[in-house]
Amino acid sequence: MAPQHDTVLVVDFGAQYAQLIARRVREARVYSEIVPRSTPLAELLARRPRGIILSGGPASVHVDGAPSIDPAVYDAGVPILGICYGAQLVALQLDGEVQRTGGGEYGRTPMTRTDAASVLLADAPAERTVWMSHGDAITRAPSGSVVTARAPGAPVAAFEDRDRARYGVQFHPEVIHTERGADVFHAFLFDVCGCRPTWTHTSIIDEAIAAVRAQVGEARVVCGLSGGVDSAVAAALVHKTVGDQLTCVFVDTGLLRLGEADQVEETFRRQFQVDLVHVKAADRFLSALVGVTDPERKRKIIGETFIRVFEEVAADLADAPYLVQGTLYPDIVESGGADNATIKSHHNVGGLPDDMQFELVEPLRNLFKDEVRAIGEELGLPEEIVWRQPFPGPGLAVRIIGDVTPDRLETLRQADDVVTDEVRRAGLYRELWQSFAVLPAVRTVGVMGDGRTYEYPVVVRAVTSEDAMTADWARLPHELLERIASRIINEVPGVNRVAYDITSKPPGTIEWE
Repeated sequence: MAPQHDTVLVVDFGAQYAQLIARRVREARVYSEIVPRSTPLAELLARRPRGIILSGGPASVHVDGAPSIDPAVYDAGVPILGICYGAQLVALQLDGEVQRTGGGEYGRTPMTRTDAASVLLADAPAERTVWMSHGDAITRAPSGSVVTARAPGAPVAAFEDRDRARYGVQFHPEVIHTERGADVFHAFLFDVCGCRPTWTHTSIIDEAIAAVRAQVGEARVVCGLSGGVDSAVAAALVHKTVGDQLTCVFVDTGLLRLGEADQVEETFRRQFQVDLVHVKAADRFLSALVGVTDPERKRKIIGETFIRVFEEVAADLADAPYLVQGTLYPDIVESGGADNATIKSHHNVGGLPDDMQFELVEPLRNLFKDEVRAIGEELGLPEEIVWRQPFPGPGLAVRIIGDVTPDRLETLRQADDVVTDEVRRAGLYRELWQSFAVLPAVRTVGVMGDGRTYEYPVVVRAVTSEDAMTADWARLPHELLERIASRIINEVPGVNRVAYDITSKPPGTIEWE
């Protein structure tokens, strides 16, 4: 909680888009928190929100046990904005009408503004394209409300009760495919709720420093440093707070990318002069993974092994009860909890052992990747660290689909390096969210040098995204794909085929495991 900031609460009805809503609010420099739909009204109001946003969700308002909220919230004097399912819930609870239409609207949809006096849709063309994703439709707005927009499959695409500050939109303004979606949030936050834009990168840093200092006091602190942007920013932030109390532990798991260990040493030991312990534990991790093919087991084994290594280092430091992790909000969402399904257990969340001896320090756990990058720049981290593409904590182990072996790791490491090198040469590295190689542990038939081969395929994966909650496959130039494929097949022993993954998220995830 950030009491010095105006706060807008996002009530989560089980949609992954809830995180995008919170991010859009923060982009407008207003602090937001996501809360479960089961949160009692008294608890919601105790946080003194300037506004409440009801998210979308996968359910129908007509099914038994449909997610709901205490109707007293509408008379609590706090402005309400319902989005998709949230708008249908507002309509249903306030004597409007929501019908099963037998159809639905999904994807880009034309929408027409029907009321020139609309607050949320003001100062924009009457016609715009929005992102819809609904089956049921609002057919009558709540009493006292004005219908402000319609769409082919949504007679009430938006409604406003300006006197009582109750608003609803059937479309998703948080999705980038909605034209001028940010304007909807700006109007609600500033024109309706009267929020102040005080949530800035500087305020985030100042508050994180204060929170870390209050938590750890004078105690020794261990930081799990992977070399990726998240753990690097967490380490820099905690080092700025506690200085010599911090010891960073870099564990070479044997699951890293080519040259990664040297880069971490250079940045943190030499440039930042941080107390760095380099633990070479490749044999230990690989031994623990022998014969393991299930991705969830891989993540949990790796998570537990990390913790045991950190505990051993902490024991050598006499007293280091705190462990810093670069956990981000999307890690927590995908690992399950609240009203979200478990997509995959991140090694630093769902993979942690129950008997762990540390108290966690996670200064970034409520932040999104773009916020973390901005903080890294403010703290003076080098560009190659701040803008490094995300890399999974379990490393290459979850990019090998099957049993993890030293030979497969070396094959994948070399193929992945080719992908990164060619993407950088093409000037596309910063434009892509992630670009990497995947090694399915199967064999395919090929012909090389007039002879039959029976070797591994490599799958190239490249996506664009803003926050990893959704992602689209990258339309890489064919010439670039050709260079990548040619180099991998000619330079990486044991590979005779290269494929390109053109799956978006959803339905897939960014990583294969």
